Order: sequence, then structure tokens, then C-alpha cells
Amino acid sequence: MDPRHASDAGALVGDIAERDLLSHILQVLAGSSRAIVGPGDDAAVLAAPGGRVVVSTDTLVHGPDFRLAWSSGFDLGFKAAAVNLADIAAMGARPTALVVALAVPARTPVALVTELARGLRTACERLTIGCAVEGGDLTVSDTLTIAVTALGVLDGAPVLRSGARIGDTVAVAGELGAAARGLAVLFDRFCTEAGDPVPVDLDALSPAERADLGAQLRPEPPIALGPVAAAAGATAMMDVSDGLLLDATRLADASHVTIALQGVADGPALRGGEDHALLATFDPATPLPDGFRAIGRVVSRVDAAVTLDGVAVSGPGGWDPMRDWDAGRG
Repeated sequence: MDPRHASDAGALVGDIAERDLLSHILQVLAGSSRAIVGPGDDAAVLAAPGGRVVVSTDTLVHGPDFRLAWSSGFDLGFKAAAVNLADIAAMGARPTALVVALAVPARTPVALVTELARGLRTACERLTIGCAVEGGDLTVSDTLTIAVTALGVLDGAPVLRSGARIGDTVAVAGELGAAARGLAVLFDRFCTEAGDPVPVDLDALSPAERADLGAQLRPEPPIALGPVAAAAGATAMMDVSDGLLLDATRLADASHVTIALQGVADGPALRGGEDHALLATFDPATPLPDGFRAIGRVVSRVDAAVTLDGVAVSGPGGWDPMRDWDAGRG
């Protein structure tokens, strides 16, 4: 910790001034900016090669999106960055900047906020080239909320959900089902009978369970493969954030086709959420880029938006906060 803030060791957010909390955050982010004008002014000034900017926003709220009993500050920052970077990659764009707004309860430890900033910075450094947190906002709230706006630039045309063509190969990059299995571990193993979350004991988990937990709490989407897929001629693409079944349905509806999946197990890989894999379609004559694997093909629209091994599939799948969030479970 910077000697200027040594007296803040163990402090809560409500114990220090906003400028001091912001100083902690900027200290963590120092040196990572790639902007023309970075954090510290009224607004950032970013370069926009090609004159086109891709923008996406996502919000993580304590309760429906994460539990502090299960996630460290670093986990929260890393995940908040990763899920937003995946949306930019799914357009075939290169992420260039994040803008982060934090609403923090007064009794939050300052150390958690600085760890959150460190998670944001580390995710950008690990998952991208040339992306950093370039600004944001800070306020107080009864509920910890992390709102991230991600920006990116395009080297070619954007890859939309609506471009899939009959005959295209359906492919995916990234793991399917691990995040859902990790969430199941949390609810099955680290909740009281009343449904209240309790701290995770990693020593109580197998290596496979720890890997699944990592996919849930600290995902590492294949961000670099978004622009690679675009350059290889992907006809449609999207981030698998809400489960393969739900997101393939969205792609199928946008393209007015049916997605015929093959060889995907009907379980977490099909119906689980938060994988943040990349789902894409390619001309069948196009070799799939390294990192992508074929999981089906695009066919003419039938009654079902998605079929699995020739059988229509529907029903529950993916995460819908409007449907699935239960305030009674914490």
C-alpha cells in the first residue's frame, strides 16, 4: 500500500473520503492506460482506428450476479471485465477500453475495492492486448454494483447474430458447461439449509470441482478469437453468456434459421449459463480457425429454433435474472 494511505489499512469505504478511495483505485490502475487522455480527468479521450467504436454494457449486482461470501474482490473485478470483453469479441472487434462505475456500500473494506481494481486490470492484461480501464464513476449504495462499459474497434465488418446461412458450420470456442457446474458446487456445497451462502473451502473440492469453480468465479473467455473468427469469414457470432441452448436460439431467430447441434450433451453444456464461449457460424468450405470446434450446422428453419441430434430441444436453459433470481436465497 502507498505510504500516504497506510492509515487506511483495514478501513471501510465509509471511513474515508471519496477522493481517497478513488486514489486507491487509480494507484492500482496506474500505468495501464492506453488512452490519449486516461483516468483522472472529466472524461477519457480514446483513439478510434477506422472511425468505428463497438460498445457494450453489463452490470453485476450483489445477489443475482455474485455473492461476496463466494467471490473475492479480485474475482469480482476479473469477472466484470471478462464478461464485457466477451461481448466486444463476439462482434469480431478488438477491446480497447473499459469504463467502470462502482456503487459500494459504506461498510465495504477498502481492501476489497482495491482488489476489485486489481482484478479488472489483470483481466485486461491477461485476456487482451492494449485494453485498460480508462475511467468511470464511484458512489455509495446499499448494494454492491459493478457496471462496466466496454469499447472496441473493428478491423473489418462487424459480425452479427443475423448472418448465419443455410449450410454453414456451427462452431464454438471455449468450454461449455464448466461455469454451470461450478455454480452447482456453490449452491450444493456452500449454502446453509436456509440457502445462505458460506465461504468456499477449496480444500474440500476435487481438482475438477476447483476448475469448474474457477470457470464460474473467474472466467477466461477466448477474447482473442473474436477478431480471428471475423478475419476467417465468420458469418454470425455471439457470446454464449446465457447457455448454448438459449443463445443458439437467439442466433437462430435473428438469422431465421434452425441451429442443428450434434454431439452436445443435454446437461450443463447445453443448458448452463455464464460460459462466455464464442458461438459462430462459418461457410462449410472455410477451415475453422484454431480454437474453434464444430458442433453442428445451419439448416432451413423448422418449428424448433434448435435441434440436438435431429430432435427439437426447448424448455429451461440458461440464466434469466427476471425468471431465476430468488431474493429469498440471498
